[in-house]
Amino acid sequence: MRFLGVLGLAATLAMGSFAVAAQAADTPAAEAKDKKSDTDLPPFPAPASVKQSTRLNGKVLNYTATVGALPVRDAKGKIIAEVVYTAYVLDGPRNPNRPVTFAFNGGPGAASVYLNLGAIGPKRVQFGAQGDAPSDSAVLHDNPFTWMDFTDMVFIDPVGTGFSRSLVGPDESKKAFFGVKQDIEYLSRIVYDWLLKNERMTSPKYITGESYGGFRGPRLTHYLQTELGVGVNGVILVSPFFDGTSWAGGDFSPIPWAMTLPSMAAANYERQGKTLNDAQMAEVESYVRGEFLTDFMKGRSDQAALDRMVGKVTAYTGLRPDVVREMGGRVDSRAFLRELYKGEGRIGSWYDSNVTAYDPFPWSVNQRSGDPILDALIAPTTSAMVDFTTRVVGWKVDGRYEALNGAVNQAWEDRLQTIESVSALRLALANDPKMKVMIVHGYNDLSCPYFVSKTVVDQLPPMGAPGRVQLRSYPGGHMFYSRPDSGAAMRRDVMSMYGAG
Repeated sequence: MRFLGVLGLAATLAMGSFAVAAQAADTPAAEAKDKKSDTDLPPFPAPASVKQSTRLNGKVLNYTATVGALPVRDAKGKIIAEVVYTAYVLDGPRNPNRPVTFAFNGGPGAASVYLNLGAIGPKRVQFGAQGDAPSDSAVLHDNPFTWMDFTDMVFIDPVGTGFSRSLVGPDESKKAFFGVKQDIEYLSRIVYDWLLKNERMTSPKYITGESYGGFRGPRLTHYLQTELGVGVNGVILVSPFFDGTSWAGGDFSPIPWAMTLPSMAAANYERQGKTLNDAQMAEVESYVRGEFLTDFMKGRSDQAALDRMVGKVTAYTGLRPDVVREMGGRVDSRAFLRELYKGEGRIGSWYDSNVTAYDPFPWSVNQRSGDPILDALIAPTTSAMVDFTTRVVGWKVDGRYEALNGAVNQAWEDRLQTIESVSALRLALANDPKMKVMIVHGYNDLSCPYFVSKTVVDQLPPMGAPGRVQLRSYPGGHMFYSRPDSGAAMRRDVMSMYGAG
């Protein structure tokens, strides 16, 4: 099973060892003669910057936006890739206590545009909500939920996403970049190189990642700590996927079904007009931790147990009882989306089941259309980012911008159920008793259910103050920040973590 999107669930264990020695400098045209790449691509331009401002809570913030590229070298010093970044640095006197945050999206195959222009950057374009369309305006506006007032930000596009590119052939690219171990090694070095080039090694440092970027977060942090000598003050995981093992078990284990049921219940509550909060979700969470598990394990040996499970799951999901019974109480998330709006000729999004689109093939056995959210966000985010990079900043690049690159996703070896980054999270927390972690989710997200993270956090061993690892959930789905109230709530919670609130 392979997924592509802002989340990114498909990944792999590393394919052998790979040593990267990224140069601590950008790659302007003057370096072209040193590349000796396997491609005939025109060189990237030198970094470009522009002065900008954004208004936040009645206050004007002046900052410099920079777009540039950092090289990735192999063990022999050959440049094999160029990684593009977008940095926002607040203007004014240098402050050694000013944090810098490195941001990654997921996929694998997603550019960082979603966190940048949707969630936390100084400018934003609307996407991810009901009614959004590919033809919506791609004009950027001030982001009322930006983190610009309390941290500088560097958005990084992994190889094959955004304008970032490999300079070697497909086979070598797959070995060098498209696996868990390789991905963490070269991206950690990009973080290191940006800090070195910009003289920010002593700044407080934070990592944030969305979806598969959330999987990256703990591993990047631990690798930076132990291999590159860079301490990370905090990690913010946005709708993270970081434990594929929780999805293992299939029909024989209740765990995968228990993980998604609370998110289905949240979507049902929202359709009923109920307010989503931790108190509202407590009942279904208690059910999946107790009665659901015991009734599930009894199976057909206890008809009363099956009847109870069908009744409860029906009430929580809002599906018809006969549909839930046919599924044996095991409601698959994809089947849930089709059944929910079948009578309306619509289909729900995996990222927020209450965001729907017309189903162009309503009589087909399987879904034959794209996801309502993903299909609607490609055009505005791509157009906005290309215009910002080339016209506003003036980084005149000759190449296609890949907001979501399916080829990268397909190149990633499909071993979802064997990977996790919870171990790296535990190691990083143990290494640095001062480091903090915040995990944020949308209640309605079926792609990266909030209850997986809640279960993971509840199983962490005590390591210092209980508040070191916090979990926050908000109304909405995978991109809950598209909703004004949820975007504002995340900003407040993250500000508090940075000590700025």
